[in-house]
Amino acid sequence: MTTKSTPRRLRRLVPPRRAGHRTPLRSARRLVPWIAVAAMLAACSGPASETPTAQTGTPSPAPTAAGALRNVAVVTHGSAGDAFWNVVKNGAETAGKDLGVHVDYQASGDPAQQAKLIDNAVAQHVDGLVVSMANPQALQTSVRNAVTAGIPVVTINSGESASVALGAIGHIGQSEELAGQQAGKRLKAAGKTKLLCVIHEAGNIGAAQRCAGATTGFGVTTTLQVDINNPTDAQARIKGALESDPAIDAVLTLNSQIAARAVAGAGEAHSKAAVATFDLNSDVVDALRAGTLLFAIDQQQYEQGYLPIVLLRLYKSNANTVGGGTPIQTGPAFVDKSNVDAIATLIGQGTR
Repeated sequence: MTTKSTPRRLRRLVPPRRAGHRTPLRSARRLVPWIAVAAMLAACSGPASETPTAQTGTPSPAPTAAGALRNVAVVTHGSAGDAFWNVVKNGAETAGKDLGVHVDYQASGDPAQQAKLIDNAVAQHVDGLVVSMANPQALQTSVRNAVTAGIPVVTINSGESASVALGAIGHIGQSEELAGQQAGKRLKAAGKTKLLCVIHEAGNIGAAQRCAGATTGFGVTTTLQVDINNPTDAQARIKGALESDPAIDAVLTLNSQIAARAVAGAGEAHSKAAVATFDLNSDVVDALRAGTLLFAIDQQQYEQGYLPIVLLRLYKSNANTVGGGTPIQTGPAFVDKSNVDAIATLIGQGTR
């Protein structure tokens, strides 16, 4: 693979900014150093061959084997058909193509099944492992076994607080509590007084952190549990919550697919509650343009798929780590009616 192909792929992530038009893409400037890294790695091969708490600055484990990164397993907690995780998958597979690495992406929303997928990857002696940890306690034994076997692990998306303690060489994602706080502050600034935070996955530590952050930033907040795998029921539950408590004038969903259900549920309840969401998809773009969705939080999950493959390649070939025990932040950025057109095409391409 030539060095020219990699920068072209990465440049698709960073569309030009229109004059006088602020967009959430300013955070994409952070990708510039990664462009050089990916180009360098594509041009050359390496040298021959109890929920844990974070420990910022803890040294990463020394490499147990140097050499080429051939096979990487990516194991996430994404549900089948979830547009968010499709973008993560696209990022990981594109990085694999750019760097000449075979990427095997697997997912299960069941923590026990996700742990088995990790165990299978360890048994297959993969060269690197990427894991999202919505339930760190359920995965900790499997992740530690991977580290003990000499397999470098990068955590993504969820489980930031447990990453270093479990021996991962890095974490890539956004601070969920901080993102929730900023969302709460925006809704409060819009004049809203009572917030409904909708959790779509039971036991997901990141979802709980988002709602906790929203409460800190907003104030009076109530939560509602729904099932992402039963969207019709989720819509009915949101409608029911708004009908039973007319004082709710703001709804925050934690997933782009549930956002569309919240907008529909609010309409059926004849509620004037403002709806905002985490994450993007084509329905969110349409709702932002129509003004039925106030804003969306963009955590740039394509980076959460792409960058771990780069980190693992650097680690295997050159014993490099990044972050010094602190996470690499991919968000939050905010998208609303004023700037959604800047990234709408990229969302359709599956890279945002």
